[in-house]
Amino acid sequence: MKESVGETMMKCVIPAAGFGTRFLPMTKNSPKEMLPLVDKPAIQYVIEEAVDSGINDILIITGRGKRAIEDHFDIAFELEYILKDNKDEKKLREIRKIAELADIHYVRQKQQLGLGHAVLCAEKHVGTQPFAVLLGDDIVFSTTPCTKQLIQQYNKHKVSIIAVEPVPDTHIHTYGVIKYDDPIDDKLYPIVDLVEKPTKEQAPSNLGILGRYILTPAIFDCIRNTKPGYGGEIQLTDALKELLKEEPIYAYEFYGTRYDLGNKMDWLKTTIDVALMRQEFREELLEFLKQKITS
Repeated sequence: MKESVGETMMKCVIPAAGFGTRFLPMTKNSPKEMLPLVDKPAIQYVIEEAVDSGINDILIITGRGKRAIEDHFDIAFELEYILKDNKDEKKLREIRKIAELADIHYVRQKQQLGLGHAVLCAEKHVGTQPFAVLLGDDIVFSTTPCTKQLIQQYNKHKVSIIAVEPVPDTHIHTYGVIKYDDPIDDKLYPIVDLVEKPTKEQAPSNLGILGRYILTPAIFDCIRNTKPGYGGEIQLTDALKELLKEEPIYAYEFYGTRYDLGNKMDWLKTTIDVALMRQEFREELLEFLKQKITS
């Protein structure tokens, strides 16, 4: 396996077993992770971030009805044959590249017992090495991939690193939020405590946890010792509180722009922004939006 960023070779875990009920009826027969952002499914952006961070061993935690994810990252023999026969080399290279992004493996989370439990399903694959966790609800665009930034911090400090960002008071109740001590250096904070989905009054800071983590393997025993919490599920935030009793955890305020795909409106806004990033769509889409606003 090729060396990843710095001195640490890492595997990546992407939990993708949820039902996606906020996107019904679309997600009745199609995984939320396959929702398109222009011309690529959301999960492809996440996997490309991992690959651009130097990771080429990826485990996706799936569940029932998620076969479309496996098919998307597999070789499509029939489609390739048609494209080759039509001499469409550009599209042929494009779909082959998807199948060759990384070594992608799959494990099923047979019961929906929460994010903490989904991460625990990765234990056999990960083994005794630190690993990255990327959630498909969060798409991050940055010059240096968010996961690469976290790996760089891990290589300096050798402790679990959690990505955070400032969150408005109106949304704080939807996040895990950190309490932190004096910063170690620019944008790096020692975590003192974590609170899952606090009210505005309960929140110990305005720094919310987003879906990017570098975790040490000690997290697995902590998950096993964690009782169901918010929503009756085994919360990763609660397991991190247990890990904090054993070893330091740092929070890193990453550089970049993060998009939350938590609901239909967030997805619509993100789709528009992603389209505006593309030169072939930008001018025509802006003109279309202007017409809609003024009509």
